[in-house]
Amino acid sequence: MFISPLALADTGYYLVSTYDVEHQASIDFKYWNAHYNGRTVAAPELGIGYGLTSRWYTEVYAKWIKTNGGAGRWVQTDWQNDFLLTQGQYDFDLALHTRIARARNSEDGYTLEWGPVLQTEYGRTQFNVNLFFQRDVRVSPSVTAAPAATALTYQLQVKHNWLPWLQPGLQAFGEVGKWNDWLPYRQQSHRAGPMVYGHRDIGQQEVKYEFAYLIGRNSARAAKSVTLRVQYLF
Repeated sequence: MFISPLALADTGYYLVSTYDVEHQASIDFKYWNAHYNGRTVAAPELGIGYGLTSRWYTEVYAKWIKTNGGAGRWVQTDWQNDFLLTQGQYDFDLALHTRIARARNSEDGYTLEWGPVLQTEYGRTQFNVNLFFQRDVRVSPSVTAAPAATALTYQLQVKHNWLPWLQPGLQAFGEVGKWNDWLPYRQQSHRAGPMVYGHRDIGQQEVKYEFAYLIGRNSARAAKSVTLRVQYLF
């Protein structure tokens, strides 16, 4: 099974976390690029999010794609919902992540994503482990089309809470193929690298940023990637 890099774009490059942002609205800008075989693919994303309750965060965002510095074109719209299942009663926080993605030029289906989000801390060091399942769902399935398979992806992070505006760490992302029948290792995609996170209060508002440099494989091809995320909460 092959899943488009666009379908994997957001959770293939941006960590899903478990923070409580009740009654906070946000403007969310994300950007990633990948360099491989002399080509550059870049994908900016822009979304609007809101913390409906202390346990439920929702966001709708659009994605654009640019190849080799060309003009960007809108390619996909996503709806993400994250639900906190625990809130401090254990040594870890657990959430359920869901996402529905619809490609602009797709008339026959969606991509669904769901899975657990796990976060814990040891001293001032934070650990994140996320496992997500992804599946294409056809609204009008073709008789000749092969049944869609469910793929498994992961996110890992270790981050040191040093200063509010400067929290360095490491991130890793990957796709292994079908959840119950992994691809051979050379056909899998794994990338990792340093990251830095920070946040600053601006009056009653807050700005969060995250930057990472990832090296590894993207869609089973060697690639180097830069990711950037900036959120304005109000």
